[in-house]
Amino acid sequence: MQQLFLGFLYSFCSFFAKFAAIFRETFQFFILYMANVIKLHKGLDIHLQGKAEEKLITLKSNGQYALVPDDFEGVTPKVIVKEGDKVKAGDALFINKQYPQVKFASPVSGTVREVVRGERRKVLCIKVEADKEQQFTDFGKKDVSKMDGQQVIDTLLEAGIFGYINQLPYAVSTNPSVLPKAIFVSVLRDKPLAASFDFEVQGQEADFVTGIQALSKIAKTYIGLGIQPDFQSAIRQMGIEQYAELNIFDGKCPAGNVGVQVNHIDPVNKGEVVWTIGDPTVVLFIGRLLNTGKVNLTRRIALCGSEVKQPAYADMLVGEELATLLSNSYDASKHVRIINGNVLTGRPTTKDGFLGAHTSEITVIPEGDDADEMLGWILPRLKQFSVSRSYFSWLQNLWFSNNKKQYALDARVKGGERHMIMSGEYDKVLPMDIYGEYLIKAIIAGDIDRQEALGIYEVSPEDFALAEFVDSSKLELQRIVREGLNILRKENA
Repeated sequence: MQQLFLGFLYSFCSFFAKFAAIFRETFQFFILYMANVIKLHKGLDIHLQGKAEEKLITLKSNGQYALVPDDFEGVTPKVIVKEGDKVKAGDALFINKQYPQVKFASPVSGTVREVVRGERRKVLCIKVEADKEQQFTDFGKKDVSKMDGQQVIDTLLEAGIFGYINQLPYAVSTNPSVLPKAIFVSVLRDKPLAASFDFEVQGQEADFVTGIQALSKIAKTYIGLGIQPDFQSAIRQMGIEQYAELNIFDGKCPAGNVGVQVNHIDPVNKGEVVWTIGDPTVVLFIGRLLNTGKVNLTRRIALCGSEVKQPAYADMLVGEELATLLSNSYDASKHVRIINGNVLTGRPTTKDGFLGAHTSEITVIPEGDDADEMLGWILPRLKQFSVSRSYFSWLQNLWFSNNKKQYALDARVKGGERHMIMSGEYDKVLPMDIYGEYLIKAIIAGDIDRQEALGIYEVSPEDFALAEFVDSSKLELQRIVREGLNILRKENA
């Protein structure tokens, strides 16, 4: 009997020890991957057809490039080259008139062919015809561990890539006159058909680490990640945590917006400035410059959308003509909209357009202007997406795991602008501690004091992209927010 009891006790202790080991490993896993998790309960994921497959296609450039000043919000350009000038990759094409030390570098070496101007001589772009053999301005390799914050800033200014960093408040290209209280980098891309940064950073981990290390010399740096454990592991294995604080955001789009992340980590108050990098490829630009001494503005672009024959990825330079990418990629006989960016915040363009400075996707969707539907909006549709479940298509989601039925949406607004309805629509998709509808009304009314009280310093136009999508009043919310920020910036100058 005693032996039986001892045997039972031994078995129980062994089981308890194994259970404790499993519990310890599980707890460590939880601590590793769930530390600093910020759960967002508002937002909306829009699943569209045509997501890019993670394979790389090779392009043959036609040698035509252009740098577009409008890609850098808040910059008044002053062109410092003339038609016929020879430039190297890294030489400045224009500067910010208000802050002349902020230059903007040519992505290639070649000949300046044209300075294109619009109404009132506004600079639309500076075109450069690339040389067959590329030449680079050498800014010298840097040992980041021996640099201080001011030296990092000076290096970025000299090389003409400092202007790729933005700031809050005002959501504009930043300037070196005021140092930030913190720097925020978002590596979470969650907009519809968004390009995978996990795929882009493969093979460039050293440049990414160098870029983050350099930013950490300027101010405390925060990195916003998604909940995906594989990508979390990859980031941690790079050793990023010794230079930046990692924060994991678990929620729907727009969790990847850097403004949303700032709002939940360290909100911006009046008189404060934070630098933001919502486009993580900019960190690679910085890392390449410091590791090689040369400006390399190569981006990995997702060619996506329901009208693209074979959605895939391609490596392109900032400012490269889109005809290089779009040739034979879709049916030219159809009415399509080509978007320089994603469907929520991108700009309409054409084959003759040029890759934007912060663009990670080129999206091709139906225009919809040739649609001829019987009964119009009243038809009980099965292939259209509706937030309010106005169509029967939501029933099909029951047959798809996690409601991930993919839609082929077109560019129609389906309605005209009307009076604003205070229905709480914006709040359902805006995971920020602000009253979105009241802020929009204050901007429309021009009430600056009310705008400040409602948190305008914390927002950027892209934060209202989803609210614009669901808005039953069909207001151009991103344009309204941009105009409000511009007026406030002018008033506070």
